Amino acid sequence: MEDQACPRCKTTKYRNPSLKLMVNICGHTLCENCVDLLFLKGSGVCPECQTPLRKVNFRLQMFEDSMVEKEVDIRKRVLRDYNKKEEDFATLREYNDYLEEVETIIYNLSNNIDEVETNKKIEQYRRDNKEQILKNKSKLGRSERELQELLELEKQRDDERRLELAREEIECKKKKIREKEALIDELMFSEGNAHLIVQTFATSMQSSVDNTSKVSPTPRATQFSTGIKFGKQGSQGFLPIPKDEGPTYTYVPIEQKTEGPPAPTWQQIISHGYINHVRAETKVEKAGGFKATIACLRALQEAMAGLYHTPSQQFN
Repeated sequence: MEDQACPRCKTTKYRNPSLKLMVNICGHTLCENCVDLLFLKGSGVCPECQTPLRKVNFRLQMFEDSMVEKEVDIRKRVLRDYNKKEEDFATLREYNDYLEEVETIIYNLSNNIDEVETNKKIEQYRRDNKEQILKNKSKLGRSERELQELLELEKQRDDERRLELAREEIECKKKKIREKEALIDELMFSEGNAHLIVQTFATSMQSSVDNTSKVSPTPRATQFSTGIKFGKQGSQGFLPIPKDEGPTYTYVPIEQKTEGPPAPTWQQIISHGYINHVRAETKVEKAGGFKATIACLRALQEAMAGLYHTPSQQFN
């Protein structure tokens, strides 16, 4: 497919990605810069067909084929006058003949066939059906207004639903904050078992959620309350503080006697180029925790182990 270009200055979208092609009633395209230059005074002629044009009638080209733009413009202009509906005819055959006549007019104007006679025919039709044309235009205007009102009403309902959902989300967040604050206060000032308090609180919250999903929402409370008295839950009080008897585990690094020169460190494996001779790990191996440096270090440890070993017995 050939690149779109201005027929006058030959500028293409490949050379200028921001190129804007404009089209008028004649169907021939011009770039925005050429329109500003040729129609500086507001009017002029098309460089290709010499049709008198006005700058205000140029619009941005929507289709790649300029002839499609011309046909769309002519169709809009013709249908403003030929706006009869099926109910305006006595039979379906008369309505189909009317549609065929409209398409013939659009085809002739789009392909420059009998333009003078076709325009005279449109003008004569406009004079003969002036009242019917105005009546259908007003009818169409009422339908458009009704459709616009329905769209606005639907938009208003959508906005109200979004606001309601936002309010419910905010109330839910506030409720969770109040519940957390109430639990923290109970844990701070109660002498009961902390584990039992948390367990009772979680059970109460779960039953509250289940009840809320079954019944209608109740008025928002000003303070959190589960209906359960947390108070003292036994004479045992708090759990005893564990005594510090020192660390229960001490890490001792493993020392492996290799009877050979020490293996290089992780940094030396990379800096000294050992890793250059080892196959790099794949994505699957890396995800499993394996790295090429591990294989390289193991190979070096095995190679250096036992190099200084001296047998205690000599064989003849």
